Amino acid sequence: MNKKIAVCPGSFDPITYGHLDIVRRGLCVFDKVIIAVGHNPLKKDLFSTEEKLEMITESVEANPRIEVDSFEGLLVDYLQTVGACAILRGLRVISDFEMELQLALMNRRLCDKIETFFLMTDYNHLFVSSTIVKATAAAGGSVEGLVPEPALKKLLEKFPVMKKK
Repeated sequence: MNKKIAVCPGSFDPITYGHLDIVRRGLCVFDKVIIAVGHNPLKKDLFSTEEKLEMITESVEANPRIEVDSFEGLLVDYLQTVGACAILRGLRVISDFEMELQLALMNRRLCDKIETFFLMTDYNHLFVSSTIVKATAAAGGSVEGLVPEPALKKLLEKFPVMKKK
């Protein structure tokens, strides 16, 4: 029997509980989910790929159905390399859908064997994004409860002014 593998791609700069919620819920549909840290040359990241992989690996607590990896280049090429059949993405707001639809259609054009699955973000994580987390931490606010402990530790290293609850 072929395993159904999905890839949940992103920059994860840093990973949030919203990301982890999408991955865990994706496991209800897929046999395995690969969290794939992609490199977007148009973005300036706070964390290196190695730091992101470390944060994510520690955050998923050695779940055998979750793999953590990184990739460069086209997402559809990466999916074919790892034998995945689907892209797993979370949606928070309408503007997310507009961008994700465009990406899904381009990925479908590049490889018509790949499907994109969207999950609505849990209402508890609706307002959380990596950008908001970084901005809050940089300004000295607390982001506890928004990111897992490994990400919180790394944020404290980058932003010593960040408050803890």
